[in-house]
Amino acid sequence: MTSVGLPTVVIAGRPNVGKSTLFNKLVGRRQAIVADTPGVTRDRKEAEAQLRGRMVRLIDTAGLEESDPESLYGRMRASSEAAVSQADLVLFVVDARAGITPADEHFADWLRKQGAPILLVVNKAEGRLGSNAALEAYSLGLGDPLAISAEHGEGIADLMGEIADRLPEKVEAEEDENRPLKIAIVGRPNAGKSTLLNRLLGEDRMITGPEPGLTRDSVAVLISDADGNVVEVVDTAGLRKKARIEQALEKMSVSASIEALKMAEVVVLAIDAVEGIHEQDLQIARLIEREGRACIIVLNKWDAVPDRNAARKAVSDRLETSLAQMKGITVLTISALTGLGCDKLLPAVRAAHEVWNRRVPTGALNRWFEHALEKHQAPLVEGRRLKLRYATQAKARPPTFIFFGTRAEQTPEDYQRYLSNSLRVEFDLPGTPIRLMFRGSTNPFDHDPS
Repeated sequence: MTSVGLPTVVIAGRPNVGKSTLFNKLVGRRQAIVADTPGVTRDRKEAEAQLRGRMVRLIDTAGLEESDPESLYGRMRASSEAAVSQADLVLFVVDARAGITPADEHFADWLRKQGAPILLVVNKAEGRLGSNAALEAYSLGLGDPLAISAEHGEGIADLMGEIADRLPEKVEAEEDENRPLKIAIVGRPNAGKSTLLNRLLGEDRMITGPEPGLTRDSVAVLISDADGNVVEVVDTAGLRKKARIEQALEKMSVSASIEALKMAEVVVLAIDAVEGIHEQDLQIARLIEREGRACIIVLNKWDAVPDRNAARKAVSDRLETSLAQMKGITVLTISALTGLGCDKLLPAVRAAHEVWNRRVPTGALNRWFEHALEKHQAPLVEGRRLKLRYATQAKARPPTFIFFGTRAEQTPEDYQRYLSNSLRVEFDLPGTPIRLMFRGSTNPFDHDPS
């Protein structure tokens, strides 16, 4: 292994929080043994991994726990401490299911004194409930926690991006700045995904035809847009309903497609315009939203649509009623076969990527929040009005906002939707997923005098 000179990323935390599972996911292969028994990892495991275009030296450590220095567990801890001492970044992993334990608090305090940059990772945070549970990790005082599920692959792409952003600048910084924007083309079988990629490439690289399912693996190619910017485009196998996925090979193809979707920055959802939007198209769009990716919808085969006005209205109405969480999403009408409208795709992708990356200044955000509260005051919950005080943007990619106040975590879903829609309009965030998190006044600096 030639890791000399690579930035070092160390995964640390108490036993059984999922460090080895995370290590395997970041490395991209099963290199560390994983089991539910605490203490399976005894030696430090090292591997090179490519995270968002950056090569890093990744170290999986034994669990941090208090033990006699001469005991096995004491020596394991000493090994972990030695790894932390050479880290350019420490991923401090805690368990969302178990909550924050006294051991987490102890080692968070110890890590702070080591001086290495720390990224707080809340593992086993599956679904939206897990994201809310992750808010408890703010009490550790290590900055904004990042919720993931290493086992299910949720949040891994965002974690890779955060790691790459926090690593020290490398000598080839210019090369890093020009890394390709990652795009995945997804959709149901026979929506014209491979034909579209061939059109963007200007050559028949992908096998195409009327038979559904010709593409079985996710295939990545590099192309340049009109301005000479390089993008990486991944063509994927068609995503059909689960009940129709029978053969093992197709199951693997669909798994690769979903993995490509998760690793993309912008997802192009190809829809057969002649057939119109199916429920499966909407399910794919909802998956894109859940994964927090930027999205463009392309209505392909537009040249074969007999009544274009009716088709456009039908699509618009369906998106309005069934995909409100991505309101304002860009919809392009194209023909990959003839080239109609294809020149608009990459500029639209760049625009969607810019929105997905957008950060709102804190001052402007809180001025908006004040006006939003004046227009529709916070609701009553159990007879008492919520006191929402201020907001901050935790991150971009996608835009994620945290609202603080007394019992803020009890904010009803309809009021959350109001805030999300108002944010989208005020700060021009069309089509991109927006994440809202609400943090009650367990914060020691945020007491309610009443």
